Amino acid sequence: MKKVEAIIRPFKLEDVKLALVKAGIVGMTVSEVRGFGRQKGQVERYRGSEFTVEFLQKLKVEVVVADERVDDVLKSIAEAAKTGEIGDGKIFISPVEAVVRIRTGDLNEEAL
Repeated sequence: MKKVEAIIRPFKLEDVKLALVKAGIVGMTVSEVRGFGRQKGQVERYRGSEFTVEFLQKLKVEVVVADERVDDVLKSIAEAAKTGEIGDGKIFISPVEAVVRIRTGDLNEEAL
């Protein structure tokens, strides 16, 4: 099993969610996060004063899938989240050793 974590622009969440549902993914976790990469923040103006926002608001979408589903999930997220501009985000893939569904005690693939 693999955990797919995607850092995306907030306004792309609905597109990513629909793409994952279309790919057959039935669950995900979404967290509000802040960070920066190549964008290095952005300059904002408020009442005539300029200030730099160093940490930009993003969303982190997390999905755990069977190994054979990783490529489908990766492609779905990448296509749905892409705007073609700096700041579209990143996708990280990590191994998952075990999953337990708390309610039933199901393990691993059955727990997904």
